[in-house]
Amino acid sequence: MREMLLPHFNERRLPVDMLVLHATAHCGEDAVRCLDTCKLSCHYVVTQEGEILKVVDESKRAWHAGVSCWRGDDEDLNSRSVGIEVCSPSLGQEPFAEEQINVLIPLCRDIIGRYGIPPQNVVGHSDIAPLRKPDPGLAFPWRRLSREGIGLWYDEERLQPEDDIVFLLGMIGYDVRSKAVVQASAYAFCRRFAPQFVQKDADIQHLVEHVLPDDFGFMADREFLKILKAVAFAYK
Repeated sequence: MREMLLPHFNERRLPVDMLVLHATAHCGEDAVRCLDTCKLSCHYVVTQEGEILKVVDESKRAWHAGVSCWRGDDEDLNSRSVGIEVCSPSLGQEPFAEEQINVLIPLCRDIIGRYGIPPQNVVGHSDIAPLRKPDPGLAFPWRRLSREGIGLWYDEERLQPEDDIVFLLGMIGYDVRSKAVVQASAYAFCRRFAPQFVQKDADIQHLVEHVLPDDFGFMADREFLKILKAVAFAYK
């Protein structure tokens, strides 16, 4: 682990009970420099080569989550979380380097173990900010991480006995306070659990500026609802 410390942090107001995983299209030290330019931060950056860069001490409140909400709390997720940026030129649309995942897994497991973070609170940036963020992206290996004790996956045969999409998304933890955010949360859900419903965008700048699809017809798909019901069962 190498230090590239940034000054963009302040004191935590709450104990840590969340881990937020991000992707950045900037690579290596450029990712840290970009954060610095934007006066943002995270706790760690994982480079494509598998190097861990320490950006802010875990005892401090890094500035990575922004305007966000999870499980009904929209007050200060930065105070509650540790944030990790994983470098990805495709912004998580293509597979991550094996070297990255091999170091990300023990880093996450160590953080989760030290703070007792529940698996329901291991989230992606798009999970907590679905109207604004597309990362860590449809290719992020959530299923693999769940096998290592990092977050949750689902059993497709175990379904929550409920068909209401708003109820099911809220049960998992997504923001459902308006129609627009319900749709955005549904698409963020797909980025994590049902990437077959997510369209790739080769233009990364366009992706960043147009997080949501033009059509939310996937929400009427029976397979989408089945996966949603299975994930909700896992999170209950």
